Amino acid sequence: MIFVTVGTHEQPFNRLIEKMDELKRNQVITEDVIIQTGFSTYEPQFCQWSKMLPYSEMIENVSKARIVITHGGPSSFIMPLQIGKIPIVVPRQHQFNEHVNDHQVEFARNVAQRMGTIIPVEDIEALGNIITDYDKIISNMGRGMSSNNAKFNKELEKIVSELY
Repeated sequence: MIFVTVGTHEQPFNRLIEKMDELKRNQVITEDVIIQTGFSTYEPQFCQWSKMLPYSEMIENVSKARIVITHGGPSSFIMPLQIGKIPIVVPRQHQFNEHVNDHQVEFARNVAQRMGTIIPVEDIEALGNIITDYDKIISNMGRGMSSNNAKFNKELEKIVSELY
């Protein structure tokens, strides 16, 4: 199962939801997809979805998922890391009116570069290939988050301080 969350930011993130629905429709993705769509206006036709989910259900979905895909909000991708998953992070972009600026893009780039614990995807057209190659990609990545939380948190604090 693939679990996707776009968080609770009030601007729609239709670009990600539409792409996931397209990948499922075209059978690039053959497993079940569950999407938390938030304030997005697009309603998936080929994926299971809910606008909002209780936190306990979010944790359950992340735990059960083979792949977790999130927007670039730190809370959304830190939780999968704490559960031992390497998330695919698709940051919201200002140019698509998904957020007020590009801080999610900058943050995801910094975490990927410094920590190597997420898979950032800025070009939505690359998402299908990344999902298809996910197991190969993560086999080449470190999995330090589950056993190294203190170091991760310290490094994350540094990144956040530098961004703001």
